[in-house]
Amino acid sequence: MKAIQAFKLAAGTMLVAASLQVYAQDASAPAAATAASGPTTAAKQQYNESKAQYKSAKAANRALARKVRAALAKDKDVSVANITVRAKDGAVTLQGTVPEQPQVDRATEVAKGVAGVTSVKNALTIRPVGT
Repeated sequence: MKAIQAFKLAAGTMLVAASLQVYAQDASAPAAATAASGPTTAAKQQYNESKAQYKSAKAANRALARKVRAALAKDKDVSVANITVRAKDGAVTLQGTVPEQPQVDRATEVAKGVAGVTSVKNALTIRPVGT
């Protein structure tokens, strides 16, 4: 037991002795290090451009999803109460439930007819009303 305490004391002493050997930096060192390690103007510009592209793509996806949802809502043969529309780069996914099988097929046809839609994945399921 005394050997463990002696080892702890020796390790602590060595740690304190090593920490006394650390040198402080002068005031100009942090400024120089920050300037050298910071992003360049070109990198910042590229970041801002990619961020703008991401935002515009996201807005275009939301707009396409709204168009498909509006087209489904206008169609009298499709109940859109439980349908979720997701769009990404022209690919549309329909999720949710409809009361009858013909509505599943009709929803796919309506979505395909919207301008900007390149493909439709139909993940709709049939769930009769009241269940």
